[in-house]
Amino acid sequence: MRSVLSADYVPNAISFIDEGLLVGGVKIPQSLAESLIEASRDHICEPADCCVRLVAIADLPSEFGHFQICGFVSPCDGKEHTAIIKGNVVDKENVLLRVHSECLTGDVMGSKRCDCRDQLITSLRMIEEEGTGILIYLRQEGRNIGLTEKIRAYSLQDQGVDTIDANMLLGHQADERDYGVAAHMLRTLRIQSVRLLTNNPDKIRQLTKRGVVITERVPLVTPVTEYNRFYLETKRSRAGHLLGEEAALTSVEDICGDGC
Repeated sequence: MRSVLSADYVPNAISFIDEGLLVGGVKIPQSLAESLIEASRDHICEPADCCVRLVAIADLPSEFGHFQICGFVSPCDGKEHTAIIKGNVVDKENVLLRVHSECLTGDVMGSKRCDCRDQLITSLRMIEEEGTGILIYLRQEGRNIGLTEKIRAYSLQDQGVDTIDANMLLGHQADERDYGVAAHMLRTLRIQSVRLLTNNPDKIRQLTKRGVVITERVPLVTPVTEYNRFYLETKRSRAGHLLGEEAALTSVEDICGDGC
């Protein structure tokens, strides 16, 4: 038997690709993945719609489970977004979904100032346990003001300013995230309806207005620490996040009423 380190070693592609199967469960079959990519390539974007193109789907074994990763590119601004998928979610209903905005300091560096990494890891574990689900990872660092501006906002927070006022003092809106791209990614993957992992009512409102059918809000409970307590309280009191007494709310109708 030749070693994989041998110069003349040629891997057997069949051993790596099994139509519709992934170590640890079902996946989007190769033939279906190719048809999704082709349909996305041929899609014509509306002039006012910052849409995305699906360019690739690959297997992604991770410490949280075995997933597939989808690469998307937005032609309007060149940003790259990803979707981490468990199981075959195409044409499915009530898919467990997390829409997560990039946070380099939290997701990668483990910053304790926010709850971003805890939400990311908890979501991946919940999706793995569910057996089917999707985590959309959007390139919207710092509530979409960018990394350097977020660090400037951190500097203001070090002086006692809360996370919302810090952004506004720098000339930004309190929250500049736009979930239209996420809605387009879900349409590209032909997901029919979702159960949304979120504490943010605005995310529910934006996705619903973009045509995403949300059948349930799933609470995303993470630890409160001495470092993120003020940040979380600001999100609850000023941004309306469903924390504290409202953490258990799951009905989309009860959460946003006529606003959805």
